[in-house]
Amino acid sequence: MSMETNLAGRLRNTSLPASHGLMPLFEAVANSIHATEDVGLSPSGAHIKVYIIREPQISLNLVKGVRKRGPEAGGDVIGFKIIDNGIGFTDANVASFRTLDSDYKASKGGRGVGRLLWLKAFRKAAIDSVFVDGENNLMRRSFSFSAPSGVQDEALSKINNEERATCVHLDGFEKKYRDASPKTSIPIANSLFEHCLWYFVRSGGAPKILVIDGDVAVDLDSIYEEHMVSSAETEAVSLKGVEFELTHIKLRATSNKQHMAAYCAANRVVQEENLRGRIPGLFGVLSDDQGTFTYQCFVNSSFLDENVRSERTGFDLDEKPLEMFADTDIALEDLRSLVNLRAASHLSGYLETNKQRGKDRIDGFVSSQAPRYRPILSRIPDDQLNIDPDITDKELDIVLHKHLSEFERQILADGHELMRPGNDEIKDDYSERLQEYLARVEDIKKSDLANYVSHRKVVIDLLQKAIERNADGRYVREDRIHQLIMPMRIDTNDVASIEANLWLIDERLAFHDYLASDKTLNSLPITGSTETKEPDMCCLQVFDNPILVTEKSQSPFASLTVIEIKRPMRNDASEGEEKDPVEQALGYLRRIRDGKVTTAKGRPIR
Repeated sequence: MSMETNLAGRLRNTSLPASHGLMPLFEAVANSIHATEDVGLSPSGAHIKVYIIREPQISLNLVKGVRKRGPEAGGDVIGFKIIDNGIGFTDANVASFRTLDSDYKASKGGRGVGRLLWLKAFRKAAIDSVFVDGENNLMRRSFSFSAPSGVQDEALSKINNEERATCVHLDGFEKKYRDASPKTSIPIANSLFEHCLWYFVRSGGAPKILVIDGDVAVDLDSIYEEHMVSSAETEAVSLKGVEFELTHIKLRATSNKQHMAAYCAANRVVQEENLRGRIPGLFGVLSDDQGTFTYQCFVNSSFLDENVRSERTGFDLDEKPLEMFADTDIALEDLRSLVNLRAASHLSGYLETNKQRGKDRIDGFVSSQAPRYRPILSRIPDDQLNIDPDITDKELDIVLHKHLSEFERQILADGHELMRPGNDEIKDDYSERLQEYLARVEDIKKSDLANYVSHRKVVIDLLQKAIERNADGRYVREDRIHQLIMPMRIDTNDVASIEANLWLIDERLAFHDYLASDKTLNSLPITGSTETKEPDMCCLQVFDNPILVTEKSQSPFASLTVIEIKRPMRNDASEGEEKDPVEQALGYLRRIRDGKVTTAKGRPIR
């Protein structure tokens, strides 16, 4: 028996990412749920069993007399059996199964491609179904389904004294999907529950679903009871004339779920998106009188059913609406905005605490560590300062710096516009624009000043720390202090000199004509000295090298500052010029005067 469409070609055009390796299982379970509904069973009368099939054990693995099962015993998952008491593979259902892209289940949002996903992740599927035909006869139908052969080995027979049941055996789990999928019963059951959560929260509930792994059986009802905080709340909303149904639920924080929006089609979750950071105050867990919880919003609509991709891994919708169709076409951006708005409204009573914590976090950080941002905080809209109260200092600094950079960029752009007022612009309007612009510029000036002061405080703190005694009772080497005040082995002609913190010694040193750090006397253009004096040069002790500065002046007079850095608490200063910093400084001065002292540009210094 052959498929009515080219199966191999259709499979090549069907996408299934490795991370979606359990999607075929989810599709099979969803089909079973639909099958129980088609036969008229209530959720309480319907049951679905999912058996995890593992590789046969070569030998019994016993730990304290108990047989180990699962991957820790070497039994990789190689397939699943899904058994339900639904309507089964009747003639109509098997005809639909043979037809790719069948619209037989269009009323339920089905796309007729779920079985294609079976063959993307599994080598074959075997079906055995006991059902009641149109003449009320009890029948059994079995067949296999694979990529090379399609549907084959079909057998149909009349039977007696058996219960209605259908088994779908997905066999030969492909390695790339198996490796990326959960390996044990609890994570597999949790993943199945999360995918089928909508069936549990909808009106009427879900069938009894068990996940069975050897001797272990996990009831999805128990997972539901463990995860759910309260009953679901549903609301109908309209977007550009299209109706959507939003279901709001609260899951216990122990479920490890994030705040999510789940977009559904055919009563199945298609696309989940994290709401973290999209709604002011929606960070971490929320709390009510029953404890902490995470929020989930399920979005359903016939519009989503019609626009879901065939593989049910996303929607055929534009990210943003085209400008000419913005009033009529619905894009993903529109949906997200709608969900964010309604979720914020639904959770408004729970978010205020988090929003205040986020505000306090910003205020505390700005007050104690980053005062440069204070002048612009009032100019940033509240919804753009939606930060996690537990954000790190580094992450918060980056967020605020982006706002400051954008503020400065906008001021620069507005400044250019302000210089070109319109010919028809009223003077009062221009004056108002000018005053508003100057007020914003003033904020930037305040920010720059705060940054300047806070930078100096950091440098002073570093210096204070550097001159303290270490845990071993010793002080840091002189080069640490030297580097903090002025980078080593450079002079005024090096760009790196702008990194200097000369103000630690004297503010006036910043206005120099020439400056050298850690250089020999004969290399300095301000003196004709032939001396190569560098005390302790043999051991490269940087603290024995001077910093030389001359003040820039129009007069032929000049002053020379010599700075010599020594480690604190030294007790060898009485040993002459080689050790005494005062003698060293005077020695450098004498050697410079012995040469022909000039400015850096060759003007003689008296």
